[in-house]
Amino acid sequence: QVQMVESGGGLVQAGGSLRLSCAASGFTKSWSCMGWFRRAPGQEHEVVAGIHSGSDTVYYDNSVKGRFTISQDNAKNILYLQLNNLQAEDTAMYSCAARISPTSDCSAPHYNYWGPGTQVTVSS
Repeated sequence: QVQMVESGGGLVQAGGSLRLSCAASGFTKSWSCMGWFRRAPGQEHEVVAGIHSGSDTVYYDNSVKGRFTISQDNAKNILYLQLNNLQAEDTAMYSCAARISPTSDCSAPHYNYWGPGTQVTVSS
């Protein structure tokens, strides 16, 4: 059974940093993409960052480029998201996700497995 569990969220002042982690387990198939999504109150899920398993190509939404960094520890099956220079508009529930179906585009929101999420709140 696939499990994805996030940690590292919290309350931070504007300009601060957080590091989110996602522990993944139970995969019986190789994944094509791992990604981080976020959902702010009243808004749709959006892909914040993604990383491709074959090429290690990374994708970032324009709103986080230069501030967020996605990385992974393949040996430990842990996905990370470093969040720097956080702003109030980054406040959201952040979830990690994995895509099993083949793709070269990790920005597309068609992921197969999700974690429950970790809340990030930025005070201005």
